Amino acid sequence: MTLNRRQILAAGTLACGIPLPLWAQGTRVLNIALYPEPPTLLAAFGGVAPAQMVNGNIYESLLRFDEKLQPQPNLATEWTVTKDALTYTFKLKRGVTWHDGQPFTAADVVYTADVFMRKLNPRFRLVLELVQSIKALDSYTVEFRLNSPYPPFLQLFDVNTFPIAPKHQFEGVDLSRPPALTPVGTGPYKFKEWQRGSFIQLERNATYHVTGLPSVESVYFHVIPDAASRAAAFESGRVDVLPGGTVEFFDVGRLTKLPGVSVTTKGSEKLAPLSMLWINHRTPLLQDVRVRRALMHAIDRDGLAKVAWQGFATPATGPLNHSTAFYTPKVSSYPYDTAKAKKLLAQAGYKGEPVRLLGLPYGEVWTRTAEMVKQNLLAAGFNVQQVNADLPGVVSRQSSWDFDLAFTYFNQYGDPAIGVARNYISSEIKKGSPYNNVGGYHSAKVDALFIRGARENDPSKRAEIYAEVQRTLVDDVAAAWLLEMKLPTVYRTRIDNLINSALGLNDSLARATLRS
Repeated sequence: MTLNRRQILAAGTLACGIPLPLWAQGTRVLNIALYPEPPTLLAAFGGVAPAQMVNGNIYESLLRFDEKLQPQPNLATEWTVTKDALTYTFKLKRGVTWHDGQPFTAADVVYTADVFMRKLNPRFRLVLELVQSIKALDSYTVEFRLNSPYPPFLQLFDVNTFPIAPKHQFEGVDLSRPPALTPVGTGPYKFKEWQRGSFIQLERNATYHVTGLPSVESVYFHVIPDAASRAAAFESGRVDVLPGGTVEFFDVGRLTKLPGVSVTTKGSEKLAPLSMLWINHRTPLLQDVRVRRALMHAIDRDGLAKVAWQGFATPATGPLNHSTAFYTPKVSSYPYDTAKAKKLLAQAGYKGEPVRLLGLPYGEVWTRTAEMVKQNLLAAGFNVQQVNADLPGVVSRQSSWDFDLAFTYFNQYGDPAIGVARNYISSEIKKGSPYNNVGGYHSAKVDALFIRGARENDPSKRAEIYAEVQRTLVDDVAAAWLLEMKLPTVYRTRIDNLINSALGLNDSLARATLRS
């Protein structure tokens, strides 16, 4: 008998220890592919996408959001906003406990906002500049008082942006690096086990604060480094869910033709992911706007969307995803034009200085993307040196600004004040984090516009402000924007309610059910 490539890969996964352990089998067990393996799962320390997929089940926030980005109760049962839009008061759910049995109270919310997020989350840290005070009015009431209006304030309280951390676990701990602690949340699943390089196991929280949830007993996130092996594991029935980006896009159509299999691109309404290249504005060569514009003209974004991403992406026009509030297409364009790129490089006096291109280890689609971009840049005359590293290595290099160009993608969370500003304002040039203005772009005009946009209550005026932001950033080529991403999730049709919020699989699996 002759084995095809996928049968060989499936056999290889068995030989390498990737097959599921016996305890991961059963009618009330959910098996999900995960790649790459996250460095940590601890609340805001776990900011990379694979970590968020896991810790969205361990931690919770005050609110959840439906596909129209409307807030829904979660750890907050109700909330009020004063007429001047300066005071937000949240009533917290009573009877909620942390996984270690300690009670959840307003003190945890205040600590997370005023200490934990101030240190670790650039999206939330920006908003704290507008917050006058954060108070626990009693054990189950929290008040945020702002200095000026901030229209998207409620949108901050999802589990990706504001995962609430237990004060009793982190208070007094050095937050400059991830501490050696077990993740403890209030979510529907408890951390059970992490076998590095193999799987992360979560188990049902029997004392979860929502009656009857969750119904799935155990969730296993299986670390499978090779995309073809992930597809083979799904075909063999050993994996139930292939989250968006974990399987090659050219495999999606084939897998969805299997019996009992479906696909959805839902669940990214709040995320609105957009891929781009960080441009290191500290690199002398890249300080010349003609070189940055040459870079944009050199990259075939249509080709990337069609070939590397198999149609599950569209070319980006600038820093905002088209589904993000206040997006405008009326900006300068940089069509694919190798000759134009060469001409701009010549005008800039480019002498062949090396340009380090840092890849992103999120699977073969990103490998292909890097290869295509490299070839585009070489064809335009850039002396490109591709640099590859594992995820911790990439995080370290980006955090320490050790690159010239670096692939990344960012979720925008529905509003430019939340998910876009942090990438471009100068106050977020902070060495040591890969989640802020890593490129080091600095424009007093852009700084002022983002500040005005965040504080303006009138939607029409906000639209004007953010249109000017987009025009300025695109003219400056603050970054090399590539694609608006669509991430297809492939799953067994026996799983009901797998995706049930605007955060998709980055949110809780508590409402998912399995039919036998």
